[in-house]
Amino acid sequence: MKTYLVTGAAGFIGANYIKYLLKNYEDVKIVVLDLLTYAGNLGTIAKDIDNDRCIFHRGDIGDRALVDSLFAEYKFDVVINFAAESHVDRSIENPQLFLETNILGTQNMLDAARKAWVTGRDEQGYPTWRDGVRYHQVSTDEVYGSLGAEGYFTEDTPLCPHSPYSASKTSADLFVMAYHDTFHMPVTITRCSNNYGPYHFPEKLIPLIIKNILEGKKLPVYGDGSNVRDWLYVEDHCKAIEMVVRKGRVGQVYNVGGHNEKTNIDIVRLTIATIHRLMTEQPEYRKVLKKVVMGEDGLPTIDWINDELITFVKDRLGHDQRYAIDPTKIKEELGWYPETCFEVGIVKTIEWYLNNQAWVEEVTSGDYQHYYERMYAGR
Repeated sequence: MKTYLVTGAAGFIGANYIKYLLKNYEDVKIVVLDLLTYAGNLGTIAKDIDNDRCIFHRGDIGDRALVDSLFAEYKFDVVINFAAESHVDRSIENPQLFLETNILGTQNMLDAARKAWVTGRDEQGYPTWRDGVRYHQVSTDEVYGSLGAEGYFTEDTPLCPHSPYSASKTSADLFVMAYHDTFHMPVTITRCSNNYGPYHFPEKLIPLIIKNILEGKKLPVYGDGSNVRDWLYVEDHCKAIEMVVRKGRVGQVYNVGGHNEKTNIDIVRLTIATIHRLMTEQPEYRKVLKKVVMGEDGLPTIDWINDELITFVKDRLGHDQRYAIDPTKIKEELGWYPETCFEVGIVKTIEWYLNNQAWVEEVTSGDYQHYYERMYAGR
């Protein structure tokens, strides 16, 4: 039995990850550390925690006393660091918050792990480490910058961040590798493409579009919608992380991509069409519509769910044109591949949101609505 510290596990990918671990690995005990900021929701993992296999602690990865106390109490074997501020638009509004959490928080976690795991010194003066420990940093393809119409990011692509968010994640990655090079710390990093799936906070593209459609609101698309992203179903990403933690080479970076390149406007149009089709085939889904227009058959009509909902807004500052990942390394070394094609994954995702509107309403209550109006209205 190994004990994992999973930070940020009340957020989107972290929550899916601990659900994946608990479902597929009986040899893991999990301690969750999450500050429960706006994007972290305890209800997402309520059924998974406070038992003999998964324990929750609320706190900040930058709180050294707290982190040291957790290492002392639980004797962690593995650290998975998901904790991060992650929305580019928010980083443009408040870059300092991203520095504090994504850079200083990561450095604090690294130092706490070093303090807990170092057992001595070797003949060259390098630290020696407790057997079997691993620090894993969850990163993003945005650290590489932007691609043209062709080509892919590989692990050897120079780092070239363009937003405060991606700059903070790049800095965190560099600190992780610096601890490996300087202290021989057993670390790995994964850099993933855009994730989608259940429990995604509705400030990101796909859940935001679903939410707006159900409310009969306009669908904001930056610029002309031609920006390209590679989409990865979140459970496939979780599988990749665990493969790297268990079998990946220490000191290595692994790119994780879905081979699902789509323009933003195509994603929006496909989401519109899929919701319309699902509500045509299964009229019971219409009960979740917040905008209700009754038809002659006594059911809410869905004729208004079409591309006329799309509105193009002022482009994001420094908006990268295209991301695309080459996952050859993780495929060849570890045997990972994306199992969920986008056409299947998007339907699963939309159906999850249609069936879990109580969760959406819970996480988007309160301060979120004020942020939403400020961030997207008229941009």
